[in-house]
Amino acid sequence: MQIRTILFLFVLSAVTVFAALNWSAFMAPTTLSLAVTTIQAPLGLVMLGFVAAITALFLAFVVYLQGTVILDARRQSRELEAQRALADKAESSRFSELRGLLETELAALRTQSAQSHDALLARLDKLDRDFGAALERTEAAMAAYVGELDNRLARGG
Repeated sequence: MQIRTILFLFVLSAVTVFAALNWSAFMAPTTLSLAVTTIQAPLGLVMLGFVAAITALFLAFVVYLQGTVILDARRQSRELEAQRALADKAESSRFSELRGLLETELAALRTQSAQSHDALLARLDKLDRDFGAALERTEAAMAAYVGELDNRLARGG
């Protein structure tokens, strides 16, 4: 349990015990001024009613805040999923481009001599390394975005 919940339950219990121990004083009628008129009513009971009303308003506010946090978390989750789909699509596009490039390079390799064959293999190795580095950067960026969203969700909840 969070410390706020424990504190809230402790205060609520203390008020309840205090009201129970002093119930006769709470129910003692007294003259109360309402600015335009006066009435006879138990002041303790009126004040206890105010405490209950304020508590109910506080609980409604907490429920409202929790609801907005949950809705915001769902919205961020949908946005994150859309970003993941976009990243997957971009990665797939890169693979398709690489496949096309490799097929083009292989066709050119078949028509060239053995010397150009070695040069082409070196170029393909460089392209593979460059592509691997780009893929690692993309994965690191996605991990950073996911971590940032997780941090935001953790702070919000």
